[in-house]
Amino acid sequence: MSKKKESSAPQGNQKSKITFRYMAEVASRSMGSSYVFIFAIVLIIAWAVSGFHFRFDETWQLLINTGTTIGTFLMVILVQNTQTREYRAIQLKLDELLYGTENTRDSLIRIEEQSDAEIDEFKEEFKKLREEYIKKKKESE
Repeated sequence: MSKKKESSAPQGNQKSKITFRYMAEVASRSMGSSYVFIFAIVLIIAWAVSGFHFRFDETWQLLINTGTTIGTFLMVILVQNTQTREYRAIQLKLDELLYGTENTRDSLIRIEEQSDAEIDEFKEEFKKLREEYIKKKKESE
């Protein structure tokens, strides 16, 4: 019997996710550059100046409205993707710190997955701890 050799290359959906992540990272870096900002300013100035040629009609206004709407729509998706990826990475780093630090509560690991009520309980607990800390600090002065 011959065994199929497993490929380490990404397959189907995984490959499209990797491609999207790569494109999102490149777009995020480039869209946040000073060159793109300057290009946007030049584009707006060119649009405003072209208003004299088009007599500031509805089509002229529709052009900028459509362009900015499409651009905003795409940027919201890009920003959300970037923020989600960064948030997940930060949470994993914090979890690693909790795992590796003595005298920490394991219950705080993956707390972002808990219900709002459970998170509020932790918040109240930390508020009390902070108040006790401030009280002890004032007493020692």
